[in-house]
Amino acid sequence: MGKDALGGRFYNLTINMIQLTEQSFKKLLIALAIYLTSLFAANTLGLKIMPFIFSSHLSVGVFSFPIVFLTTDVIGEIYGKRAAKLFVLAGFVSTALFIFYSFLSLAMPWSADGELAKQGYNLVFGISTRIAIASLTAFVIAEYQDVIAFFFFRDKLGTKNFWLRSNLSNLWSQLLDTVIFMTIAFVEIYPTRVLISIIITWWLYKVAMGMLYTPLSYIGLRLLRQKPDLTQN
Repeated sequence: MGKDALGGRFYNLTINMIQLTEQSFKKLLIALAIYLTSLFAANTLGLKIMPFIFSSHLSVGVFSFPIVFLTTDVIGEIYGKRAAKLFVLAGFVSTALFIFYSFLSLAMPWSADGELAKQGYNLVFGISTRIAIASLTAFVIAEYQDVIAFFFFRDKLGTKNFWLRSNLSNLWSQLLDTVIFMTIAFVEIYPTRVLISIIITWWLYKVAMGMLYTPLSYIGLRLLRQKPDLTQN
């Protein structure tokens, strides 16, 4: 079979010595779409807080943000560390570009006919530079650490018990994300005692949601592991 014929059957994309068929490539793109959508949902919809137990408050971002970390674990399990890091890079670039577009849009003058939406628009997209830096810094550090921790536990515990390796890596990475973001964003706003309380509460919420979402990880693993879609290079 000639090279052109092979090129028609397989995408010219090799990750961790796995060559992807067209079907597998489409699945990878869908996984990336889920990853980026969950990330943007957490960063925008997360502005809303809802009442929770013991008179506490919880951001609605807790529903989408755990998917971000679980997705990189699933991708890393199937396609390797390089692919997982590529997802993190895509998330970083997308978030940075979205922040840039937000600042650019806010800097543009309003037309008199559109000022009815000005207050709501500025409230939703008018993030401060400090919050933007906190979000971007926390994301990239925590996500890369999640990938590193996941493969550390994989080396130590083997390839079985994905749920355990995933949740152990998320314990660490979610703590990093919460500490970095809250510290950069609110260190001068809240007293240290209050800030620590918020960090611990928010971290535990995210970890708990990640554990509840673990069955979704196994669905993702099952869909991506279908044998006919992968050919060893």
